[in-house]
Amino acid sequence: MMAKPRIHLVAGARPNFMKIAPLWHALARANTGFDTAIVHTGQHYDDEMSDVFLRQFKLPKPDYALGCGGGSHAEQTAAVMTAYERVCRSDRPDWVVVVGDVNSTMATTLAAKKLLLRVAHLEAGLRSFDRTMPEEINRVVTDALADLLWTPSPDGDANLKREGVPPERIELVGNIMIDAFEMLREDIAAAQWPARHGLEREFAVATLHRPSNVDDRDRLAALVGTLLRIARRLPVVLPLHPRTRRRLEETGLLGSLKSEEGLRLTPPLGYVEFMSALTAARFALTDSGGVQEESTYLGIPCLTLRDNTERPITLSQGSNRLTKLESLEGDVAQVLTAPRRIGTRPALWDGATAPRVVASLVAHSSPSQPSAPHR
Repeated sequence: MMAKPRIHLVAGARPNFMKIAPLWHALARANTGFDTAIVHTGQHYDDEMSDVFLRQFKLPKPDYALGCGGGSHAEQTAAVMTAYERVCRSDRPDWVVVVGDVNSTMATTLAAKKLLLRVAHLEAGLRSFDRTMPEEINRVVTDALADLLWTPSPDGDANLKREGVPPERIELVGNIMIDAFEMLREDIAAAQWPARHGLEREFAVATLHRPSNVDDRDRLAALVGTLLRIARRLPVVLPLHPRTRRRLEETGLLGSLKSEEGLRLTPPLGYVEFMSALTAARFALTDSGGVQEESTYLGIPCLTLRDNTERPITLSQGSNRLTKLESLEGDVAQVLTAPRRIGTRPALWDGATAPRVVASLVAHSSPSQPSAPHR
């Protein structure tokens, strides 16, 4: 009797869990005979940053917990590679499925390919063309090595083909983040997070954590001042990423934010709670890739505080626009006079990406269909 194809689903940071969850459930439902294991690298390792996502998405306890949180980029990458190599030597998978663009994505890909394992990258082909961003390096390296590249939008296909990736290794499957939302839509609607926190009128949701926005003290101080002025116009819900909270504490700026009644500071929110807030928000302010996608699906105006985005379809088709700190208040004023819902949903952002990924795995795992040769 033939052994079931073994699949490792790799997650490290909290956005990864909302990407693997729909796929894990689709694999569990499908009568395809896959044997699936969850590998948690530990890149985000506290309850606020990962465990709550496991609970809300009804994922089982990870089969492997590598415990590789903390340290510099190099230290974290090396720790994940070393730990995951040990896992693969004792439990050799037929496929390693990596998602997103965090250090764990690149590190597990490197370890797997050194052992001649097949790797599939979910959310492949995204490019900001800004190699000062660690995530861009992770994306480029992962896509160069992976055997199968699942893209969320046509620009991903175009980027990969331009980089010389053979077309037979590229498959447009849509946006798995939308599957996550649809999977928990009823829970999100029932949560009523804004009402339970006294937000009865218009409010905004902000998520800010990228080094370009929070690491430099002068820029962070200017950002805090801008947020305070926006919050005097309408309430702003600001879940504080651990990195952002740490920088605010180190620079002595946290007290200023706490003093403004219109700023609702919270710890990192679970997915259900955050999406409950976002679905009711007048607009979003972010430097996160995921919020750009979620707001586009919902038609909610989004201001992205970055010079570029690896998700240009959210600009050309969705509700997103790039903004600079110097123009942010003016852009907020424009948003507040514009329609509440804007943009259109990109093709295949339909909540059915996970079944398409399962079908792809079935096709590429059959004995008559070996993986595409690596150039």
